[in-house]
Amino acid sequence: MIIDAHRHYWDPSRLEYGWLAQAPAALQRAFLPPDLEVTTDACILVQAAADERETHYLFEIARQNKGVLGVIGWVDMEADDAAQRIAALVESGQGLLRGIRPMVQDIPDTEWLARPSLDRAFDCLRDHGLVFDALVDGRHLRALSQRLARHSGLVTVVDHGAKPGIVDGQFASWAGAIARVAQVPDVACKLSGLLTLTGQDTDMAAIEPYVAHLFESFGGQRVMWGSDWPVLTTHASYQQWKDCAQKLTRRFARRHEAAVFGGNAATIYSLASREPATASGTTP
Repeated sequence: MIIDAHRHYWDPSRLEYGWLAQAPAALQRAFLPPDLEVTTDACILVQAAADERETHYLFEIARQNKGVLGVIGWVDMEADDAAQRIAALVESGQGLLRGIRPMVQDIPDTEWLARPSLDRAFDCLRDHGLVFDALVDGRHLRALSQRLARHSGLVTVVDHGAKPGIVDGQFASWAGAIARVAQVPDVACKLSGLLTLTGQDTDMAAIEPYVAHLFESFGGQRVMWGSDWPVLTTHASYQQWKDCAQKLTRRFARRHEAAVFGGNAATIYSLASREPATASGTTP
């Protein structure tokens, strides 16, 4: 089974997605399961709004679509009752909640991740067996390393390879920083979101050295494929990106294709511990 480890569904008529105001016009509409081209791939849904109501909305979608194996939600990590909020989402999800993703890239303080006031919330993620999805770029990798040092056993997944500056050719500084993060054994990385970092014109060749370095740093057992759909649609179709990623995985992580395209996500997000949602609905 192929698992898309990073997919979004959103509906601006229901919730506010602040970042969409600066996004390409083509993304400023609802994207829901019927909008995705036909695929039998299972998926993990990832939050796109800094609002706990969206997490409940994703639970609702998951229960109606048996191909959704889990949800990465959002919670106010700085709230005094963050631990209670996380526990409430775990209970509400009934096995669907597999991780939490604060929108670090949108927080003005690039050292936010290192704030001691967040210690309790991150401990709570670990204690509930939830994954920390790290939506970061190069500005945040030092603070991320500090955060990881405080929480042994906290499973962390770096989204989109930490968004390297591909257009600006900032390979060296990114490569060194991401390699240091990869030294922490409980950290994995998503092979996702890279095509949309290549500028207006899709340049699949431009991402090759970055993909090679991610596999070199994390190995074939700690990299998982994600589509980042529908953000992906500004540069490629779902199938085009999957074909590209499969080709690159064969080149740089031969014999790990099954792990990268499903096995790693199932293990890291503990998807084997629950059955897919069985409510009627369309498989995304």
